[in-house]
Amino acid sequence: MYSFQWLEALAHVATTVTAGAVLLAWWQIREAKKQALTTFEDSLAREYREIAQRLPIAALLGEDLDKAQQDKALEKFFHYIDLSNEQAFLRLSGRVSAETWNNWRDGIKSNLSKPAFKKGWEEIKRRAPESFSELRRLEASQFRDDPRNWRN
Repeated sequence: MYSFQWLEALAHVATTVTAGAVLLAWWQIREAKKQALTTFEDSLAREYREIAQRLPIAALLGEDLDKAQQDKALEKFFHYIDLSNEQAFLRLSGRVSAETWNNWRDGIKSNLSKPAFKKGWEEIKRRAPESFSELRRLEASQFRDDPRNWRN
């Protein structure tokens, strides 16, 4: 009888240790996933900064560009628009957090309200009518939507 109690106690200890190991593994996986998401989001923020460095300062400050400056900057605006559309797509796909999306969305809305960005976006929409569907949809919602909630 004494050995049965000993075995029963050992079984409880083993069960507790196993449960603890499972919880620890779950926590480690969760933390690794959060770190991977942060790293991914940071890489997109870095890409934005690289694109922004190539944009005319006047455009970033909300100033209008003359026609020659606007035409010269169109390629740079295109890269910004492409990144913004990708950001909306990534949120739609659940690849970025709500907090990050809200920051990105506010930045996209702010930039696209600036005259030079607005002109660039209008030109890109005109010349590429089948492209940038996520950004178009976001704009149609007046930047209120969270793409994660969209149903196709």
